[in-house]
Amino acid sequence: MNDFIINGTVIEPGKRKKLDIEIAKLYDYTDMHLTLEVIRGKEEGPVMFISAAMHGDEINGVEICRRLLKQKFLKDIKGTLIIIPIVNMFGFNNKSRYLPDRRDLNRSFPGSASGSLGGRLANIFVKEIIDKCTHGIDLHTGAIHRSNLPQIRASLHVAETKRLAKAFGSPVIINSSIREGSLRSVVIKKDIRLLVYEAGEALRFDENAIKSGLYGVLSVMKEIGMLDSLPFKQRKKKEVFTAQSSYWVRATESGLLTSAKKLGARVKKGELLAKISEAL
Repeated sequence: MNDFIINGTVIEPGKRKKLDIEIAKLYDYTDMHLTLEVIRGKEEGPVMFISAAMHGDEINGVEICRRLLKQKFLKDIKGTLIIIPIVNMFGFNNKSRYLPDRRDLNRSFPGSASGSLGGRLANIFVKEIIDKCTHGIDLHTGAIHRSNLPQIRASLHVAETKRLAKAFGSPVIINSSIREGSLRSVVIKKDIRLLVYEAGEALRFDENAIKSGLYGVLSVMKEIGMLDSLPFKQRKKKEVFTAQSSYWVRATESGLLTSAKKLGARVKKGELLAKISEAL
């Protein structure tokens, strides 16, 4: 087996290591690191990264990573798993989506070694993690006060990516366009299979979103051959809704909104979604 090296550290077959990669010093001289854990199997196989908190206030993925790291069967995987529970440590500590200069890290890729903090972090993420991987899952949530139904966003024109999206098992798969500067914009050019999972809302743990995300990650690991079997009973297969596009429905007037439909409900054209009423 070839050497597997991240930031100058060699991870040998069958070993597990936690690493801190120095990114920069903040204005108060606080060191900013990218902390990750590498689990390398004894046998060759895919190399997959699981990342969370690219936006610092999106915390469901952090808990998914924490629970994944506690799984005993990880010592038996084939290939290599790289888990980055908190990509944007500054945003996480400050309960913020952004970096100190209000930049969105997920619009800073591929970054630059001499760029802004976001650019430098993106550059290191690409060189030390992305360039070593064959697959990836990036974990997100909705924004503050906005909850997302568990969903996978991916480039469905790629057959293998579509297969993995279905294997994840979320109720909705969206064929999502690529945004300039996003992690996906870099990964797709490198022919790496990436899924983006979104579920729940910012700054709130959502148990359903967390369990669905953990199940989905493990299901994909099995699909690509990293696991021989799932460590729990497989769920009954449910119908997955695949959307070729998505858009916002905006209210034409302001007021107080009362929903008429629950998140995830199927609706038909002409059905009432919500009522808007005056506050006084």
